[in-house]
Amino acid sequence: MTFIEFIKQPWPWYVAGPLIGLTVPTLLIIGNKSFGISSSLRHMCAACIPANISFFKYDWKKEIWNLLFVAGIFLGGLLTMYFLANPNPIEINPNLKSELANYGITDFTQLVPADIFSWQALFTLRGFIMIVVGGFMVGFGTRYAGGCTSGHAIMGLSTLQWPSLIATCCFMIGGFIMANLILPFILSL
Repeated sequence: MTFIEFIKQPWPWYVAGPLIGLTVPTLLIIGNKSFGISSSLRHMCAACIPANISFFKYDWKKEIWNLLFVAGIFLGGLLTMYFLANPNPIEINPNLKSELANYGITDFTQLVPADIFSWQALFTLRGFIMIVVGGFMVGFGTRYAGGCTSGHAIMGLSTLQWPSLIATCCFMIGGFIMANLILPFILSL
């Protein structure tokens, strides 16, 4: 098995999980840094928008490592897309496929269903709710919770922070409510 074939295969949770988990002590040991992605948007705004907004008035240059970290994630995604892409069709559980077909979602040729996430879908009520309203809710929730799911669930829990435990439990409850109660209603629009 070549290295590329080894990298392309799905990694089991007991390999991928510890690798993600090792990010926390690595960042703490290297420079007492906290793992999280959502703060990078604040750093970009502070660097690029010369406004007199108190939220963006801080020394963002001390956090440039976070911007490089996010740029590395983006670059890794691009490299993966171009060099490690799976040419096979995306496999979807037949039960899920039939349930989504009831909502008119049948195009599974891309990573996300094009029936919901495309430029054409954006101009429908369902697409607008899923893309624009959903994006706003994620951004608002991230700011309201004081961080994103990765920051709270990976960094916050590993450093035994009580607010991160509460936030992670709320993320999970919100996800269950969304997936089981709200999403079917939106998809039926």
